[in-house]
Amino acid sequence: MPIYVLLWQINKLLEFHKYILLLGGKKTILTLNKILDMKKQNSIMIVLPVLFGFFVMGFCDIVGISSDYAKEAFGWSNTMAGFIPSMVFIWFLFLGIPIGTQMNKWGRKNTVLLSMAITIIGMVAPLITYNSVSCMIAYALLGIGNAILQVSLNPLLNNVVTDKKLLTSSLTAGQVVKAISSLTGPYIVLLAVNYWGNGNTQIWYYCFPILGAITLISGVWLMITPIEREVYKEASGENSFSKTLSLLKDNTILLLFLGIFFVVGVDVATNFISSKLMTIRFNWSKEEAGFAPQIYFFSRTIGALLGVFLMTKIAEIKYFKINILICILVLLILAFIEDQTTNLICIGAVGFLCSCIFPIIYSMAVQVHPEKANQISGLMITAVAGGGAVTPAIGAATDAVGIIGGVFVILICVCYLTYCAFGIQIKRKI
Repeated sequence: MPIYVLLWQINKLLEFHKYILLLGGKKTILTLNKILDMKKQNSIMIVLPVLFGFFVMGFCDIVGISSDYAKEAFGWSNTMAGFIPSMVFIWFLFLGIPIGTQMNKWGRKNTVLLSMAITIIGMVAPLITYNSVSCMIAYALLGIGNAILQVSLNPLLNNVVTDKKLLTSSLTAGQVVKAISSLTGPYIVLLAVNYWGNGNTQIWYYCFPILGAITLISGVWLMITPIEREVYKEASGENSFSKTLSLLKDNTILLLFLGIFFVVGVDVATNFISSKLMTIRFNWSKEEAGFAPQIYFFSRTIGALLGVFLMTKIAEIKYFKINILICILVLLILAFIEDQTTNLICIGAVGFLCSCIFPIIYSMAVQVHPEKANQISGLMITAVAGGGAVTPAIGAATDAVGIIGGVFVILICVCYLTYCAFGIQIKRKI
């Protein structure tokens, strides 16, 4: 595929996002203006580099399509390929809480910049030497950088957005940017294969330096942007690993922690399984199967974008309940009905329906203890490791009983989220 065709497709997708935004008319514009209401000394030029950081955050979703190419290049089984997302997401388990506590000393902006530096190093590794080990190192460093970024970027958004009542909507706006990144990820892989590799799938790893270059631009932009550092008053023993873990003694925080675990599991697992489902059921080629994750990420983008507006009109917990119930029905259809169009619609529907659940759960957790936002951020991001834990289970279930087994793994995750939607009572402090 010529490069100009790929760039044209990306441009059209971004234009469509803009068109959807305009459909909301003045109300949507006013809503976004309210969300981006800044302190006096701030401006739109300060919030933009923070939001662009969410674009870098979306790079972890490239593991879905790239795992297909790595599987072919190195002769891996489905189970082995399922461990690629684990190489990315396992670091959320080990780094979430330590980074959340250290961020009080380093500052949120400095922590974000550190994450981007680590990501850039990882994206260069496969160019130095290309083999299965160097690619695993690249995935690992991508995961380390992404884990640190997710812990620090969400709280940094609080530094530039003043209306805390709109925390969920502002976080969802960041998820819109992340979803756009996820949507363009497969195009970046195809760009590497079709432009630099002239169709040679062995050149898929050229997508890594592209991601590194974008991360470098984001890091430099944020570095030169003046953002007032947050003021943190540390109580005795408060900034510690054990104190952060002790938050799980709060039953509400524990349930929300597990909610993050399972919603990320749904996100990563659907991305991971979508292309494989179309390949196994309908004999699609790898290039054709890459369209399935595109449908998922595109629908997730639209869902997050509409959620920014809708959650200013509808209570977030009500929005959560409606979407999660419909998602159960959609997954049952995906499991038992083998039709190309129906399956693609179901894949997209999962992305749309689950697009706002992460920011809803994250916001609910922060609102329980707003004075411990950094520690809660680290704790919640630790749960993101759930995305890496679910994909090996999907790979094993697929090898054992077929693709329907993988779909049912996702359905189990959604069933827990249903419990969260209907079983958690929040007493907000802000």
